[in-house]
Amino acid sequence: MKILLTNDDGYNAPGILALYEILKSDHDVILVAPDREKSAIGHGITLNKPMRIDKVNLSNGSKGYSITGTPVDCVKLGLFKFYTTPPDLVISGINPGSNTGININYSGTTGAAREAALNGILGIAVSMFKKRNVLDFIGMSQFIAQFANKIHDCSIPLGTFLNINAPGINIDKIKGVKITRQASYNLSKQFEKRIDPRDKSYYWYGSIDRVKGEGNTDVNALLENYISITPIQCDMTDYKTLTKLESFQLF
Repeated sequence: MKILLTNDDGYNAPGILALYEILKSDHDVILVAPDREKSAIGHGITLNKPMRIDKVNLSNGSKGYSITGTPVDCVKLGLFKFYTTPPDLVISGINPGSNTGININYSGTTGAAREAALNGILGIAVSMFKKRNVLDFIGMSQFIAQFANKIHDCSIPLGTFLNINAPGINIDKIKGVKITRQASYNLSKQFEKRIDPRDKSYYWYGSIDRVKGEGNTDVNALLENYISITPIQCDMTDYKTLTKLESFQLF
């Protein structure tokens, strides 16, 4: 397969390098990633300044490309620059930190996978929950390589991407895989207030709440040590409300 590989952590991040090493032996892989960390940038694109593409030496000795833009820019510009026909797959990750629940909306990792889906290409976002600093990037890369070889047989609809999250444990301790829905609540509402040397207030986001009890959700799967796979639609239309509104005399 032809695979475009990106992330939101930068081209030399350990997660993307682990994926690249595993995938390149069996696939035609091009690594196109931001030149620096671009976490929590969502589906942002660069409009008011030029972007540059540089061929870079990866820390594993391979070659890749860096872009002075966002993860979505990497997909957009990567498709324009390096492909005359679309790749079979776009993989974004592996992100050190889960992207579940409401946080899917903020994630640059999922933004890149969503951009692939918007272009009619299967996109996969891959993240790992940080737990006691155990991040088995190699094990998760091997899982994704096996998954990538099988997923095209599932005929994922156009406009849908897959959001995959793994618990922060070694791959051999994971209980299995669950197909899940997006949790409706997983958002930090806490801020830590601090005072700078000039006696001015500033704020940091606090820890993210992770609430159990929502049934078959991505959050619960991770807490129970399962890999979570959630199909996410790009079409944000609320069709139930659309039908309801059509039945009212609003004008």
